Amino acid sequence: MNSGCGMQASATLPTVFIGLGSNLGASQQIITAAFSQLQAWSDHPLRTSSLWQTTPVDCPPDSPKFVNAVAGLLPRVGETPESLLHKLQSLEKSAGRWPKVILNEPRPLDLDLITFGSEIRQSAGLILPHPRAHLRRFVLQPLWQIAPELVLPGQGRNVAELLADLVSEENVTQI
Repeated sequence: MNSGCGMQASATLPTVFIGLGSNLGASQQIITAAFSQLQAWSDHPLRTSSLWQTTPVDCPPDSPKFVNAVAGLLPRVGETPESLLHKLQSLEKSAGRWPKVILNEPRPLDLDLITFGSEIRQSAGLILPHPRAHLRRFVLQPLWQIAPELVLPGQGRNVAELLADLVSEENVTQI
């Protein structure tokens, strides 16, 4: 598993980026275990950000702080956005996530497919790129660590530029 900016220049660059979050249970360990599972779905080294403690955004009152991260991987031949989304949802369930009762309620593991290459999707089950990724510091800060030059599909500026211009009340601290 490669972490942060230490990835070697000769390594294959990721084309899929996944946001990871947890605010129930042993969040740091849950995210680390999720990194291991994501690595199992790639034939190339996973690129991972640091872990970040973040304030809840659009969550119920008194929600605990999150641990967030981003991972980049090169999907295996034949993988589709829909097949990867299904795997991510299964991983969430295996970590103890139950069906939502309240929007953005606390959860042991939340996995968001941020991008899948240059794919654009707009269906009931999947929107690509993630529709709010460019507006959330808890996504952009870790994404900046591993892919500052990435331009999200539909955005005219790269992650570093989006982050520099973001106005947000979020508190995001590297762990």
